[in-house]
Amino acid sequence: MALARYRHLCIDSNDCVAMGDFWSAVLGLPAEPRGDETLLRGPTPQHSVWVETVPEPVTAKQRVHLDVHAGSVDDVLRLGATPLDLESFGWKVLRDPEGGELCVFEREEVPAYRLYELAVDAQDAERIATWWGDVLGVPAQHGPEWSWIEGVPGAPFESIVFAPVPEPKTAKNRIHWDVTVGDLALLTSDGATVLRPQDDEISWTVMADPEGNEFCAWVEPAS
Repeated sequence: MALARYRHLCIDSNDCVAMGDFWSAVLGLPAEPRGDETLLRGPTPQHSVWVETVPEPVTAKQRVHLDVHAGSVDDVLRLGATPLDLESFGWKVLRDPEGGELCVFEREEVPAYRLYELAVDAQDAERIATWWGDVLGVPAQHGPEWSWIEGVPGAPFESIVFAPVPEPKTAKNRIHWDVTVGDLALLTSDGATVLRPQDDEISWTVMADPEGNEFCAWVEPAS
């Protein structure tokens, strides 16, 4: 049984309007600027993406990035991305206008909603995939190169893929997802830690998974 439900995606940026426009075009979602954040509104709340303003620039390789569908990598480059590695893989690795990585999977038919999957660097990919599978209520799957969970209830993408990397986490992730939970103790007893509790300024709790990846938990007790 799931401990929490997928809620929506959040992207940190230095300029939420410019980056909101970029991700709006990449993902196929209309942008609604709202002061220091931009809402990319989807057909359901789970499809939505919040682009939020932060002061810190990109200083390290992102441990969480987005994989997206596109008709051509050139379509994304024209929106302001820059090439990082166009030859090594069956997909194209780019940087967004602020330097964060993303991967483009070229398709003959491009869906209206173009987020394909979330990709997460991990020191122990099997363990953290299993942990998130337990939290979101789906079994983790393991292959020779990475682990993943797919079919997450309510999630508007195919999977979350965890790829092993040798380097440890050194900076706050600029991309994270939020979850809804009935009781925070369900998460803390399973290995999550509280980074910032709900207070007068925020109506959610900032948490970290066992590898330190930030996520936000919204408490909505069962009615």
